[in-house]
Amino acid sequence: MKLFLGCTAALIISVASTGFAASCGNTSAGFETWKQSFAKQARKAGVKKKGLQALAQTQYASRTITADRNQKSFKYSLDKFMQIRGADTIVAQGRKRKARNPDFYAALERQYGVPSGVLIAIHGMETGFGNFMGDSQVVSAITTLAYDCRRSEFFIPHAIGALKLIDQGSITTATKGAKHGELGHTQFLPGNALTYGVDATGDGRVDFYNMTDALASTANFLRQKGWKPGRGYQPGQPNFAVIEQWNAATVYQQSIAIMAARIDG
Repeated sequence: MKLFLGCTAALIISVASTGFAASCGNTSAGFETWKQSFAKQARKAGVKKKGLQALAQTQYASRTITADRNQKSFKYSLDKFMQIRGADTIVAQGRKRKARNPDFYAALERQYGVPSGVLIAIHGMETGFGNFMGDSQVVSAITTLAYDCRRSEFFIPHAIGALKLIDQGSITTATKGAKHGELGHTQFLPGNALTYGVDATGDGRVDFYNMTDALASTANFLRQKGWKPGRGYQPGQPNFAVIEQWNAATVYQQSIAIMAARIDG
């Protein structure tokens, strides 16, 4: 289930009732009308001019809806899921990445308490270490899901988050991500990106397509969700519950824990 990939578990933007609730739809027919109503809700939630302009430019993302209706891999057994997702390759490449840049990962662990293996496993699972971060327009994808009736309430805060990221300059209308609007190296949903994003490079901008910012943001998410430094992260151990908050699919959670332990050796 692609939705589960990348920081999707918790809604992190509180969008108060504004009186402008727009009616959802299951086809493209009502999308433009819905956008006009949603713009009022977004403005009330604090979206500024650039974000509202981006909303006006969004197009109904048919590929996103198709993907949302045809998610199968999370129904596999753990062994089958790990095989399909290339767990052995992720572990092998992850060990090499850690060996090449140990100081970088050690610095993240000192600051956030999250072991290298966990961050590396997530990075490998989500985008093959940045090799493919998606080919769908993030804002159109997430806005389409906010309009779609199936899980409108879940995605509305993330759509507003995307528009606020536009306002901040973290993304643009052209930014590409996964089909459910996940973005960057570790596939944050926009609302979570807005809340947990870290400018680790110090350039004044949170850039999820920069590995340093993306992995620091991932570590920050996990720490803010309750990661306990020095404690275990396998099933039944304290930090496994935090991995569960990164991703709601059991086979994904278990895979991350297994791969992380193998990477950390």
